[in-house]
Amino acid sequence: MPSEELVRGVLYLSLTVVGVPGNASVILAFLLLLYQENRLLPADAIVLHLACVNLLVMVRCLLETLASFSLAIIFGDLGCKSVIFVYRTSRSLSIWITFLLSAYQCLSITPPGSRWASVRTLLARYLGFVFLFLWVLNTCMTSAAILFSFGTKNESSPIIHGINIQFCFVNFPSKLSKEANGIAQVVRDVVPMALMTLASLILLVFLYKHSHQVKGLRSSSGGGGGAEQRAAKVVVALVSLYVVLYGVDNGLWVYTLTVSKTMPSSLISDLRIFFSSLYAALSPVVIIASNRKVNGRLKCNSAGEASS
Repeated sequence: MPSEELVRGVLYLSLTVVGVPGNASVILAFLLLLYQENRLLPADAIVLHLACVNLLVMVRCLLETLASFSLAIIFGDLGCKSVIFVYRTSRSLSIWITFLLSAYQCLSITPPGSRWASVRTLLARYLGFVFLFLWVLNTCMTSAAILFSFGTKNESSPIIHGINIQFCFVNFPSKLSKEANGIAQVVRDVVPMALMTLASLILLVFLYKHSHQVKGLRSSSGGGGGAEQRAAKVVVALVSLYVVLYGVDNGLWVYTLTVSKTMPSSLISDLRIFFSSLYAALSPVVIIASNRKVNGRLKCNSAGEASS
């Protein structure tokens, strides 16, 4: 096995080992919560949906691992179309659902009776329709993966406006269609990232002010706003992780669009997939560490299995 494919396989394997059990654990915890309480709060439903989407992202990493180590032949024409379509749809959904979570958390700090509190109530009531809208929107915007992806390179028909993804090629009919599709993907990613950052900044300002109020009220007893500070650190960690990883991903994507010919190596595409999948692999670690409901259900389930 060439050293490049070995490194590639090890990187995808590391993402798979962390991301698949991590997201599966988050899903299991919320299903246990749903079974025990017969309902999920809107924020919990959003996190559960995010974990499901991130698990779909991890499917790409698992298949890339198997292909890199020559354990399975997956990437024919149909396989490439299916894998790229599911991956791009779930990847963009991960961005939008993370923004949805940030927006809902931002709305949750509004005072009762305000206009924004009414928006929060409306969002919670029609959350299922919001999920459906996001699925339809991102599915439609990923249709190019079905139209232009294939598994084998036809030497008699040179690929000029294409993207090399190691086992697959995405061949656009013209430079204009490649650039239009690329710009649409960048806009689809940047808009929710900017809105998510804004919502998180508003939340951080509120938590900062609230922690100072709590510190002032408890100064005589030496207490502090520990819970608020922990929540602020979690928000900063998630947003920073998200912006950095997806920022690198989109930067590499823009570079790919500026290249006039199809690159002979899939290195840039592999780096893009790695950085965008890294968030899907690491986010359940942050959720498990910071969400007491998830942490508690997993501990109870582990204790129950140990006692049996």
